[in-house]
Amino acid sequence: MESRRRLAILCSHLLPSSASPVASSQSQFLSPCNSSSDSNFMMGSGGGAGGEKQRDQDCVFCSIVRGQSSAFKLYEDDSCLCILDRNPLSHGHSLIIPKAHFSTLESTPPSLVAAMCSKAPFIANALMKATGSDSFNMLVNNGAAAGQVIYHTHIHIIPRKTNDCLWTTESLPRYPIIFDQEASRLVSSIREQLTNVYGDYKGQESGLSRFSL
Repeated sequence: MESRRRLAILCSHLLPSSASPVASSQSQFLSPCNSSSDSNFMMGSGGGAGGEKQRDQDCVFCSIVRGQSSAFKLYEDDSCLCILDRNPLSHGHSLIIPKAHFSTLESTPPSLVAAMCSKAPFIANALMKATGSDSFNMLVNNGAAAGQVIYHTHIHIIPRKTNDCLWTTESLPRYPIIFDQEASRLVSSIREQLTNVYGDYKGQESGLSRFSL
């Protein structure tokens, strides 16, 4: 059952090969994405271990970026592109994908995350207007326990409407934090890790201009 679910999610980002072409006036919005000029960036320059570069050869999203697989493309620039999710949770459910291959959000350079997130407001605004929605969810499934199946960083933008039968903010139980020693230890531990992790990111690039605890 788990393997079927993973296969279904993997296929959800691809168009069937038999998909009929659209009119020429709309063809620019369809992949294959014309990204050959970005091949060096796509290979994950600055991506660290060679494993990242090897994994992109079998990555569904990298295949879309290279123009080897088809997807409905909504937006593209030098660093990222936006496509429709093949099996959307709502009308207009889209994905913002970096052209460079990084398997998780924490392995993605801050400047690239910033480039992706900077596109979210106007893409989401266009999606809401096109779908008649007035709200949206923006989320990242990062890691297996969080539901990540395709290990290429991507951001979901999911247009929402009132009574759309999707999840609500309070659909899961929430428990107030207790201001005790356990909470204090958690805060201290997180602050310590923030300092350590920031040092790693600072060594990787100067994408974070300011950071304070």
